[in-house]
Amino acid sequence: MNIQLKPEQEKFIQEQMATVKFNNVDDIINEAFQLLEERERRLEELCQKIAVGTEQIEQGRITDGEVVFERLQKKILYDLSHE
Repeated sequence: MNIQLKPEQEKFIQEQMATVKFNNVDDIINEAFQLLEERERRLEELCQKIAVGTEQIEQGRITDGEVVFERLQKKILYDLSHE
C-alpha cells in the first residue's frame, strides 16, 4: 500500500519521532490505528446505548431528569466523602 501524506502530516510525524515517544514511523502508524479502532469501538458502544435508551423511551420506561441529577449529586457527594 502506498499512501500520500500532506506536508503538515509529515511534519507532525517528524515532531513525534523527535520527542522520543516513538522510535519510528511504524510505531506512530500503529498507535494511530489503535486509537482509531478504540474510537470506533466506543462509537459503536454509544450507538448501542442510544438504541437501548430510545427503545426504553418508546416503552415508557423513563426517569425524570431532575430525579437523575439528584441521584448523581448524591452519588458524587457520597463518593467524595468516602475517599
